[in-house]
Amino acid sequence: MKRTRTLERAIHAAAAGCFAGAVLCMSGVAEAADAGSAASGAIPSAASTTTPGTVPGAESDPQTANAVADYNAGNLSQARSEFKAAAGRGNRLAEFNYAMMLVNGEGGAADVGEGRKWLRKAADANMSHAQYVYGKMYDDGDFVERDPAQAHQWFLKAAKQGHVQAELALANQYLDGRGTTRDNKQAFYWYKKAAEGGDMTAQYVTGSFYERGGDGVPKNLNVARAYYAAAAAQGDPVARLKYQQLSAQLMKSGPGQ
Repeated sequence: MKRTRTLERAIHAAAAGCFAGAVLCMSGVAEAADAGSAASGAIPSAASTTTPGTVPGAESDPQTANAVADYNAGNLSQARSEFKAAAGRGNRLAEFNYAMMLVNGEGGAADVGEGRKWLRKAADANMSHAQYVYGKMYDDGDFVERDPAQAHQWFLKAAKQGHVQAELALANQYLDGRGTTRDNKQAFYWYKKAAEGGDMTAQYVTGSFYERGGDGVPKNLNVARAYYAAAAAQGDPVARLKYQQLSAQLMKSGPGQ
């Protein structure tokens, strides 16, 4: 399957998203959830509405819960100290949050090297969001030498736990042949997983696969239309246009396409 402008558009949109700078949009770090207890494996982003009392990993550790509360209240130096102490005891949510505060220079001076160390600890502890962010650093070359193959390994670890952003990143790598062998079938598999997890970009790309068919994907305009509709419902204007175009095409040719 040759890449078309629609696929390129989707990939570029994803690349320009929240993690364009690996950790730049993690300023709401205290709301990041501990991957291990998320039933779906999808981790709330920094912009989520997760409240301190419901953050998995904090409930079982009072000091981490206090740190989350202090961070949300703007007491950054206190939160950083509390996250550091909890991280030292092995709480992986605290490890992740402390790492992000170090990298971003929140609550004290920035220390990227120390931040990477704690981020790696959380990733090694199988926290999927930490694995994704660690992989994104290598994929983008932020704070480390760019290494797409290294990124691929971390994205795969997180994606296997159901981390939607990692699934999308992995799909992009397979489609581009970046950090791994180019494999459109694997790309489609992970795009569809991310689409099922609610990612708008993945929904659009999955729709484009079904619209064209090939690489083991049966052409099905009705299914493509459904994925475009899902992306359109989240505000994608191009997906809305594709939905309208396929709707008109199916009306003319009949629903059996």
